[in-house]
Amino acid sequence: MNVEVVRSARRRKTVEAWEVGGVLRVAIPACMSRAEEQHWVGEMVRRFERRRSSDHIDLRARVAALARRYELPHPVSVEWSDRQRSLWGSCTPAQRSIRLASRLAREPGWVLDYVIVHELAHLVEATHGPEFWALVDRYPRTERARGWLMAKGLDAGD
Repeated sequence: MNVEVVRSARRRKTVEAWEVGGVLRVAIPACMSRAEEQHWVGEMVRRFERRRSSDHIDLRARVAALARRYELPHPVSVEWSDRQRSLWGSCTPAQRSIRLASRLAREPGWVLDYVIVHELAHLVEATHGPEFWALVDRYPRTERARGWLMAKGLDAGD
């Protein structure tokens, strides 16, 4: 990915990036050191590559299909999140919203589907009790997907 760094005297703390004509422009404060610049350019490139890797997935359609197939409620909102570093997904039952770690887009589809089913089950049962796992276990690859995610180094149990 081609990168152009734009130093700004008006920018004090924040770093921002956007893509223009195949070039990632990274705006940084003018006072930032070369080491900080290198760190933030690398971080912004990683974020844009993650986002690009999830563009091919119609997340809303996939979630709707899984909710229908496993007789689980539909969320009000579902979105990718670049912020989730220690979780694969999260659910806020009161708002009926689901967030999925954007890095999941690089995992096999059956792993993504497991995490979606897991989060959909939280719309019914907030805790990880027996009722919750009975809902999640409707997905036939639950055990396999949990093993895959555990091997990736993050807990698949939530």
